[in-house]
Amino acid sequence: MSLAAYCVFCCRRIGTSGPTTKSDLLWKDIRKFSKLTGSLILGGFVFITYEVLALKKLLTLDTQAVQQEKLKSYIYINTVSLDPSECQGITCKARKELHKVVRKILETEAKILRRPFDEYFSTFTEDHERALWVLLKRSQSEDRIVRLQAVQQLAENGHWHDYQYRTIAQACDQRTVIGLARSKDIDLRFFLPPPPLPKVKDVPNDFSIWNELVQRKKTFFQHRQKKLLLLKDYAIEDELRLLLVSLPQTDLEQCVQYFTSLALRESSQTLAAQRVSTHCDKIEANGGLQLLQRIYQLRNDSAKIQRNIIRIIGNMALDERLHSSIVRAGWVSILAEAMKSPHVIQSSHASRALANLDRETVQEKYPDGVYVLHPQYRSSQPIKADVLFIHGLLGAAFKTWRQQDIKQPLDVKAFEGEEVYSECWPKTWLASDCPSLRIVSVEYDTHLSDWKTKCPIEDHRKSIAYRSNELLNKLRAAGVGDRPLVWVSHSMGGLLVKKMLVDASKNPEMDKIVNNTRGIIFYSVPHHGSQLAEYSMNARYLLFPSVEVKELSTDSPALKELNDDFLAFAKDKKFPVLSFAETLPTRIGSMIKLHVVPVDSANLGIGDLIPVEVNHLNICKPKKKDTFLYQCTVKFIQDALARELRS
Repeated sequence: MSLAAYCVFCCRRIGTSGPTTKSDLLWKDIRKFSKLTGSLILGGFVFITYEVLALKKLLTLDTQAVQQEKLKSYIYINTVSLDPSECQGITCKARKELHKVVRKILETEAKILRRPFDEYFSTFTEDHERALWVLLKRSQSEDRIVRLQAVQQLAENGHWHDYQYRTIAQACDQRTVIGLARSKDIDLRFFLPPPPLPKVKDVPNDFSIWNELVQRKKTFFQHRQKKLLLLKDYAIEDELRLLLVSLPQTDLEQCVQYFTSLALRESSQTLAAQRVSTHCDKIEANGGLQLLQRIYQLRNDSAKIQRNIIRIIGNMALDERLHSSIVRAGWVSILAEAMKSPHVIQSSHASRALANLDRETVQEKYPDGVYVLHPQYRSSQPIKADVLFIHGLLGAAFKTWRQQDIKQPLDVKAFEGEEVYSECWPKTWLASDCPSLRIVSVEYDTHLSDWKTKCPIEDHRKSIAYRSNELLNKLRAAGVGDRPLVWVSHSMGGLLVKKMLVDASKNPEMDKIVNNTRGIIFYSVPHHGSQLAEYSMNARYLLFPSVEVKELSTDSPALKELNDDFLAFAKDKKFPVLSFAETLPTRIGSMIKLHVVPVDSANLGIGDLIPVEVNHLNICKPKKKDTFLYQCTVKFIQDALARELRS
């Protein structure tokens, strides 16, 4: 009997009763075989289809890997790891096989119960592998909240392997990499190294140039290392000069034109780096980002030069059209590393540049000279108010507000209990006591005398009236006035605060600054003039007093008019005012002691006046966090912003 006939015969016997025969057993085997083959084929088809769809979904991640692959230095090569946790041995294979079995069981269960299959088991990847790609996918979500949470989770996860950091560095987009750089305590392995820079152009083989180099360095032939560095310096200066020459000379401020020509004439790369901050798009188009990076790497012996270069990058970041170029040039990794600097000046310059790059969480833009001391990283802490610090004559955004220097006592054990010295107490102490504040510090150039080279129109730019208008525009760009505000000023900075508030009250576009001002603190502000101006004017033929010093004289009409205008304005607005006055003279040089701002001059006529037994320089530098000077300052700020800080 043929197999087909036998099958028909068996089918006729289905449903009959009686003892089981060999034919019945054969038919059962055939049915089992058909079910098995059918399920395998159907299951295989479903499995392949499912995996293809899962793979397609996984590969929809929008990355810059293709573009980065063009720069071969961006692509990492995985090497054999000696880390047992990264070993792809029998344990790892067993886990993958077990994962396959569990996934199939759960998939079958989902089909039987007619419920969706959990995507958690859609691939054979490890838990940490799957989490990495899920977070990367979420970091590019259309939902801003989802994106921010994904970046935060990427940054906070400290269990990535080296190859995973490399994967993230190559796969994340521009928005994500900037967010990671602005995360606190970030691992630098998240960032791609800067691409290789073009080779330094050869130094012209000119004997006259060689002689010039020999004259500049007397030990030229004795120290080969210095000779090589000198040659590199010359090449860098030459390229920087060429860059400056290539920039358009139209639509530039007179002072920028003046100092640019001076830099070209004096061959000073530092001066050029400090002064040229316009035509940023032309700087980028002419290779300026790479040239500045080369200078930054070459001059790792000079924190000041590196700081000025980061300052330029921060200025260029004000133009959103240049953000992609700045990221592609590798500056994010450099800025992220600079953010970790223990020196407040370095970290604050890097923080400003990254904040200007971060359009995801930062709405404001920080122009040149405006620095956020807190918060410098992305934070979930809501900002409820602003405190703005304005330094005085010869001051700076950071050093003016440092802790007063304390000599270490002979008993070292007694000194061990002291707090760590603060380079900038608003950034450390005030941020700790009032974490919901945004603390901003402003910097501008001042001089005691005009001995140094200056721009022909510099006198006009140094006046309080000009600086007031310039700073008001910068502060509004930084969002000052959008929240309740307290001003903190030292010396001439207090005169600037008064002038800015008076000017803002006359400008409808600046109404927010006036209406949101909640209080003002003056540290030894010469409301009625300074003895420093009197001394300098008497020695005018020796010191050539600057415009700033001249405006501080007691007989200055502009100073008296400003004080009268501000008093009338402040009384009308009922601003809370706290003034501190110095009672000790300040040593100027090695021979002169001068009471810079007498108590009578520091007395505004409204608010509280507190004399303090310190000199003019230390009036804004508390010795410790628990001193009366600091505690009184914090209490005034908290009282002035009580309503906002409670909410």
